[in-house]
Amino acid sequence: MSVEQVTALLDGKRVLGAPKEIQEVRNAFAAYDTLPDLQPAHINDLLETHKRLMLGLTEQAGCWRSGGVGIYRDDQLVHMPPPASQVPGLIGDLLTWLGTTDSHPLIASCIFHYEFEFIHPFTDGNGRLGRFWQTLILSQWRPALAFLPVETLIKEQQEQYYAVLREADKACDSTPFIGFMLKTIEQALTEALEVVGKEDAASDQVTDQATDQVKRLLEVLRSAKGQPLGAKELMELLQLKHRPTFRKNYLMPAIESGLVSMSFPDSPKSPKQSYRLSDRGLSMVKLFQ
Repeated sequence: MSVEQVTALLDGKRVLGAPKEIQEVRNAFAAYDTLPDLQPAHINDLLETHKRLMLGLTEQAGCWRSGGVGIYRDDQLVHMPPPASQVPGLIGDLLTWLGTTDSHPLIASCIFHYEFEFIHPFTDGNGRLGRFWQTLILSQWRPALAFLPVETLIKEQQEQYYAVLREADKACDSTPFIGFMLKTIEQALTEALEVVGKEDAASDQVTDQATDQVKRLLEVLRSAKGQPLGAKELMELLQLKHRPTFRKNYLMPAIESGLVSMSFPDSPKSPKQSYRLSDRGLSMVKLFQ
């Protein structure tokens, strides 16, 4: 699903899409909402998170697999996980190690991720839960890492992701996978810092370019506390009588800068048109204070 579709879904709007994809999005956000409350070494948290991620997608949500499975790529068996009878014990040992290891969190998170995929404890959803749990481990070390787009970067390098898993399996050594994940995390950090830098530069530029008239308009809209106001109401609050001046010097520059949003953007001349601060406009007002 696109970013726009996901955003609309989270806003409670109807979205055209495959039911499975919509359910996956809802499940993912339900799981990420619990991220601050989870303990990486707690087995019940692991099972509950799998249940949230796979709700409505599999009948075994939150349950260990009960049978043997094989991992195939192009009809070729590439990995045979341990028997189902060993899964609870292996995961228990892995979580105990995670809770007691002296390894750096970056390394420990990668090792856990690899070992979890090797054990393959669930019938479905192992990849997404393994990646989620690595994010959890990293966020416990540095909270900001909860927001890194590691999942997106892995999706973009999916073939390489599975290739290094196979390479580590053959070598009986997680080093290739650790190297791949560390590079992925580094790339995610680099891209995140670039985005933040661009946003800061854009914010500074808009602040410098905002005229006194636009600043006055933003202050009026801020005082409305999220309530949309029509052009007539805004002019009265700004003590303006000449509508063309209002539109030219106040309203249009604010809209074009993305500081003010319209209630009916597809019908700019609608008689019911009203205006409110955008998220960017709200941030701008805070800079003025």
